[in-house]
Amino acid sequence: MAEINKYWIFAGEASGDIYGARLAEELRILAAAAGRQIEISGMGGPMMKQAGINILVDSSELGVVGLIEVLKHIFKFISIFFFLIKKAEAEKPDAIILIDYPGFNLRFAAAMYKRKIPVIWYISPHVWTWGKKRIPKLAKFCRKMLVIFPFEPEVYANTGLDTVFVGHPLVDIVALRRNQDIERDPDTVLLLPGSRGMEISRLLQPMLKTALLLSRKHQNLKFVISTPREKILDHCKEIMGEFAKAHSTEKMPEIKLVCGDTAYWQQRAGTGLAASGTVTVESAIAGLPLVVAYKLNFLTLVVAGMLVRLFRGFFTMVNIIADKQVFEEYLQWKASPENLAAAVERILPGGERRQKVEEEMREVVRMLSGGSEGACRKAALSCFDFVMEESKRKMLE
Repeated sequence: MAEINKYWIFAGEASGDIYGARLAEELRILAAAAGRQIEISGMGGPMMKQAGINILVDSSELGVVGLIEVLKHIFKFISIFFFLIKKAEAEKPDAIILIDYPGFNLRFAAAMYKRKIPVIWYISPHVWTWGKKRIPKLAKFCRKMLVIFPFEPEVYANTGLDTVFVGHPLVDIVALRRNQDIERDPDTVLLLPGSRGMEISRLLQPMLKTALLLSRKHQNLKFVISTPREKILDHCKEIMGEFAKAHSTEKMPEIKLVCGDTAYWQQRAGTGLAASGTVTVESAIAGLPLVVAYKLNFLTLVVAGMLVRLFRGFFTMVNIIADKQVFEEYLQWKASPENLAAAVERILPGGERRQKVEEEMREVVRMLSGGSEGACRKAALSCFDFVMEESKRKMLE
């Protein structure tokens, strides 16, 4: 009977779910070409499930950020953690590929190291933001690190960890879904308040007020709020209802609420206002100029303030990659509707910063490219070659 190689892929957030799905697709292509049989299981969401991965744990609602939010879910995390350890002990996968999500994945990597199950980390935790204390642990527990930003190999230099820059998977993903028939509407502003409930609670009200301020000066503008799933859509509806009641005496702009269509609107809208996160990189690749905002729980901010240092002076990934301000960014109290509205005006078609932002987005995409192979294929090839080498080594023992 032919040997079956078992891969596990773990993604704890919506972005990781997308990357995990593409990684699985590329692994299957490589395995078929090499005449190898593989099985892929893991922790993930709807995209990984759609890609045919055997989902051991649904992570759709596990993407929480901040001390208070994590504590609320602590018993759920503990239960999942020990379930997956027992499952790994029983199945002994050939490689476990951990996608970002460091709070959970780093502990799981340590557990797998003790059990001599190899770990590949795909998409490095932001150790360059949170300090470098995690780097020795990552170097010890992982056999390979696949990074997606061009400055990251330097972070792991001199650690002994096999680190490979594969390029950002979103460059491939956005290119695949790009529709040449979609034309930008200069009068549409896309609002992206986040993929987590807590982000919606903190950011949607300021974004709605920003839309109201913009509509007073630019009556031609239309607004679209895009959400990743139904639960977030319902949360947005509640907040929009409360906002409409509180501003019942004012003329509200046209605001459309959609679910699951972010990729379309990133190509269709003329300008955007977004929560900080992967969506900012995705928007840059899609060619959509943004203003970026973020707000944290106060206690989380106090604790984070002791630990976090803005890497290269920014918190928005597009700016960190470029090592300069591409997207204007506003954190905490600075993310006021007045500040946000003024910043959006500057990048509207014909705005004073519009042309410069468009040029710098193109440069960021060039920096993120994985080369002619493509980032997703390059990452899959690294994982596939690792498992093949491990299989040969075991046969020789």
